[in-house]
Amino acid sequence: MTLTINNISKSYGTNLALAGFTATLDAGIYALLGPNGSGKSTLMNILTDNLKADSGEITYNGENVLDMGVRFREKLGFMPQYPGLYPNFTVERFMWYMAALKGLSKAESQRQIPEILAAVELDDVPKRKIGALSGGMKQRLTLAQAVLGDPEILILDEPTAGLDPKQRIAIRNYISKIAFNKIVLIATHVVPDIEFIAKDIIMLKKGVIVDNAPPHELVKKIDGGVWIVPCAEHEVQAMQDKFRVTNIARDEQTGEVLLRVLAETNPTERARVVAPTLEDYYLHVFGDASGT
Repeated sequence: MTLTINNISKSYGTNLALAGFTATLDAGIYALLGPNGSGKSTLMNILTDNLKADSGEITYNGENVLDMGVRFREKLGFMPQYPGLYPNFTVERFMWYMAALKGLSKAESQRQIPEILAAVELDDVPKRKIGALSGGMKQRLTLAQAVLGDPEILILDEPTAGLDPKQRIAIRNYISKIAFNKIVLIATHVVPDIEFIAKDIIMLKKGVIVDNAPPHELVKKIDGGVWIVPCAEHEVQAMQDKFRVTNIARDEQTGEVLLRVLAETNPTERARVVAPTLEDYYLHVFGDASGT
């Protein structure tokens, strides 16, 4: 299975949301990483045919997806960032409704729905109305409907937004488990959610791909460029003015402030180099960018 996105562009008036986006995806997890407003949701809405591109082409196994029409949409599972749910439906009724829309048989629905609700930790509230669910529960229900029907392509827009750390880990593990025979594209700006599960990371800034590689290759690009710098509390602001500081902590033994700093050369005599993380590379690329 191969999803090819070729030279996709999209503008909203004078605002260029995507500029010649090109990528080829096969089975596995891909992360679309970038700040808010970088074009992630625009791309996902184009992929799911909720939005028309201004130019470019998308093919699946060599066939134009617009020509495939319903045949392509049947292969898709989509988790939008801002879903429209039915507040008076119960969790169970909503899943049966989505199963009917996807054309699942009664037997297949009876098999899949309990399994999926258990996987996203909603099996204890099947009779609860959606309007009474917490934000995190609604988020997990939106993921549940996306994986219903065992789609070949799974498009997930900010899948862990609003979840607590335990739920985020559970959802991350679940996505990894089902991704072996699917193309999974996850849009997020939360780096830890994809650092250890994505085979490739596409970094997007103002509609343009600025990097595209496996996580370990991205991190290697700033080897020797991340430092822990001890300093006095009154020196912190000056260090922030001079360097990109990604974290501030305190050494409980010495009382000194420990800054995590991005710098190409040794920032101070007492600084020590440390191993970079994907979050360090994200900040190296995007800095304080808002994506606007």
